[in-house]
Amino acid sequence: MLAYAGRRVLYLVPTWLGLSLLAFVIGDLAPGDPVRAYFQRTQGRPPTEAELAQTRVEFGVDGSLPERYLDWVGGAVQGDLGKSFSTGRPVLDELLSRLPATLELAGAAMLVALAIAVPVGTVAALYRNRLADQVLRIASLLGASLPGFFLAYLLIMLFSLQLGLLPALGYGDLRHLIMPALALGLAESAVLARLMRSSLLEVLGENYVRTARAKGLPEWQVVGRHGVGNSLNAVMTEAALAFATLLALSAIIEQIFVWPGIGRLVLEAISQRDYSVIQGFVLFAGTVFVLINLAVDLAYRWLDPRVTLQSERARTAVGMP
Repeated sequence: MLAYAGRRVLYLVPTWLGLSLLAFVIGDLAPGDPVRAYFQRTQGRPPTEAELAQTRVEFGVDGSLPERYLDWVGGAVQGDLGKSFSTGRPVLDELLSRLPATLELAGAAMLVALAIAVPVGTVAALYRNRLADQVLRIASLLGASLPGFFLAYLLIMLFSLQLGLLPALGYGDLRHLIMPALALGLAESAVLARLMRSSLLEVLGENYVRTARAKGLPEWQVVGRHGVGNSLNAVMTEAALAFATLLALSAIIEQIFVWPGIGRLVLEAISQRDYSVIQGFVLFAGTVFVLINLAVDLAYRWLDPRVTLQSERARTAVGMP
C-alpha cells in the first residue's frame, strides 16, 4: 500500500507541472495589458514607460516568458501565486477569503445530490424496467441535461417571485443557501442516481446476495445491508470527484445568486483582465482536484485491497517493478 501511494504521489508531479504551465500560458496569451490597465485604474491616467516598467517589476512580470514561469512556479510551490492586478493583494489571500463560501455551497449541493440520488437510484434498480424505473430514468436524463443557470432562473421565478418563500440573491442564512444548492446539485444528483441504479443492479446479481436470500433473510435486509451498502462504494467515489468539480464549476451559480465564492471572484477577474487571479484559480482548482482524486484513489484501495493486489499482479505479469 505504501509503495502504491508513493508511486501515485510521484505521478502527480508531472501532472501538476503540466497544469501550472497551462494556467500560466493561458494568462500570458490573453489579450490586453493588465499592468497598464491596473495603473490607469488606480492612478486615473495612462502610465509613462518608466512607470509601466516599475509597475511590471512590482508585480514580477518584467522578465522573459520562461523566467516569469519559473519564478511563478517557484512561488506557487511556496504558496505565493502573485498579486492581483485589481486589488494589489496576494492572489492566494483572495482565493482563501472566498473559499469558505464556495465550500459551503459545494458541500450543500453534494448533500442535495446524494439525498436525491441514493433513494431514486435504489427504487429504479428494485423496479427495473417497470413504470417507476422508466419515469425515474427519464427524470434523471432531463435533470442531467438541464443547464444549471436555466434551473437557477426557474427556481428564482418559482420560490422568490411567485411564492415569495426564499430570497433571490445574497449570502446569509440557510434560506439563502437552498436555491443555489438545488441549482448546483440537481444535475449531479441525476448522474449519481444512474450510477446508483447500475451499481445496485450489479451487486444484486452477486452470489453472496443470492446466498443471503437463500438463507431466508428479509428482502429489506438483503437490499439494505448487502445491496445498497456495497453499491455506495462506487457512488461515494464518484461523489468525491464530483465535489472537486463543483468547486470549480460553481461560478455561474455564484454569479446568478450573488454568492461571494471563488467562482464569482474569477468572473470578476475575467471582466477586469486580472490574469494573475485567473492563473492562480486554475492552478488552485487543479491542485484541489488532483489531491481529492489521489485521496479517493488511496481510500478505494484501502477499502478494497483486491484492487491493489490485481494491479500488482498486472505489473508483475508485464515485468514492471
